[in-house]
Amino acid sequence: MSAIRIGAPATLDSLHLDKLPDVGDPGPGEIRVRLRASSLNFHDFAVVTGMLPAAPGRIPMSDGAGEVVAVGEGVTAYAPGDLVVSTFFTNWDDGTPPATAFTTVPGDGIDGYAREEIVAPANWFTRVPKGYSAAEAATLTCAGLTAWRALFVDGVVKPGSTVLVQGSGGVSIFALQFAKAAGARVIATSSSDAKLERMRALGADETINYKDVPAWGLKALELTGGAGVDCVVEIGGAGTLDQSMMASGVGGHVALIGVLAGFAGPVQTALLMAKNLRVQGLTVGSRAMQEGMIAGVEANGIKPVIDSHFPLADLAGAFRHQASNTHFGKIVVDI
Repeated sequence: MSAIRIGAPATLDSLHLDKLPDVGDPGPGEIRVRLRASSLNFHDFAVVTGMLPAAPGRIPMSDGAGEVVAVGEGVTAYAPGDLVVSTFFTNWDDGTPPATAFTTVPGDGIDGYAREEIVAPANWFTRVPKGYSAAEAATLTCAGLTAWRALFVDGVVKPGSTVLVQGSGGVSIFALQFAKAAGARVIATSSSDAKLERMRALGADETINYKDVPAWGLKALELTGGAGVDCVVEIGGAGTLDQSMMASGVGGHVALIGVLAGFAGPVQTALLMAKNLRVQGLTVGSRAMQEGMIAGVEANGIKPVIDSHFPLADLAGAFRHQASNTHFGKIVVDI
């Protein structure tokens, strides 16, 4: 079996293809999966470049999808030939996330899906949406579920709500698609006019080039007639949080998802209080949330936007493409 491992120290140049022993037969409650695809997230980039510590030799990638080739005793949810997709947290089925959740995230705390096969507990996976390929399904684990939770689990987006999404990465594009399916109005920001045009083609009602309009929070407020947006999908972090709060309406919800523009920084607490805002951090979601998202995806016929495909052996090249910030939507690794 082939797999990609992280070297020491962790850099893109340290990623190397390795041969591993056969994974064997599944035990009770387990399934054996022939993995067919993974997809890139910022979390994965942080692991393979050493921003997040990982054990030398770790197999990266939190997202994985493929077909079941064998099931262990007691497994009734899947049969050989079924397509399945991984969950981000292997030990968070529902309710409040356990304190140990991150210790067993594939590709981080434990080995991930940059490999050909895996034997794992059946509840590490869910079914895929009807009509999805493995490549399409592999985009859902992290980015899709993060956007879903931001809007519909932690947030209360509904028809007539206004949502602001930042940039054109996987989470933001999914949030745009999900929000439009729910009947919401979407304001999108980017530094690229070409990407903003593509976001309008996906349904964005208003767009803002934040390089041309540095005070884009005030611009978003203006576009809502001063009412402000109901939900901001905040991927920047400290560097963009103030603008997100400025864009928000009274009682608005800022879903703090990423740290692309800074890990820490000052916050306008007076603005936070004056607008009665709810700024909530979130890290992906539970297995139950993923099942809810899959039902929503099927009901609305939503398909992911895939920017490009890379072979497993060129995982480093896929990450370099991600780092270039030229992609639009998800980058998929074919296994």
